[in-house]
Amino acid sequence: MDAQIQPEINKGPDFQKIYGEIIELFHPEKKEVCQFYLNRSNWSSMDVITVNNIIFGQKSSKESFAFNQKHRAYDEKTILQILQYQKKNNLNNAEVARHFKLSRNTLFRWKKKMVE
Repeated sequence: MDAQIQPEINKGPDFQKIYGEIIELFHPEKKEVCQFYLNRSNWSSMDVITVNNIIFGQKSSKESFAFNQKHRAYDEKTILQILQYQKKNNLNNAEVARHFKLSRNTLFRWKKKMVE
């Protein structure tokens, strides 16, 4: 009976609402570029990274880069997208690591984990 009364629990942040408000308030000129993502209800980690780069650009500060690298997290869907990108473009671990700003060891661990 409690299941009927309780609303569905949200699994995470509402990125559609968060980025929609940021664009509306601070960067209305980028709304058209981000419209594809703003129409989605389910966002992957890759979507969040892409929209964040579109809105704020990529900062070159070493401190912000180091901070961001320590706090990145990828879900399984995003990991599979990165590994498919590597396979589709015939790239080695070093090339993919540079493109996505990851460690080669991280890619190696992901490949090993996904093969199992």
